[in-house]
Amino acid sequence: FSDPFITRRRANDFIQADARLEPISQERIRERVKAPRERQREICEDYIPCKHYSLYRGYAAAYRHYFDRRRTK
Repeated sequence: FSDPFITRRRANDFIQADARLEPISQERIRERVKAPRERQREICEDYIPCKHYSLYRGYAAAYRHYFDRRRTK
């Protein structure tokens, strides 16, 4: 027969963390931190001439065409 009462140290030993919550929290972190390419694409999408240029040349080339030159001046 074992003791029905457990010590404070062992109180949470039988409770396991929900394994489904960890991927959800990792996804939330990824949503907050965007990759530089994704930020550039969003900037380009907001500027209509850049967006139209990207249809023919791609977002990377359109961003360089419209925004890289402005930074160097």
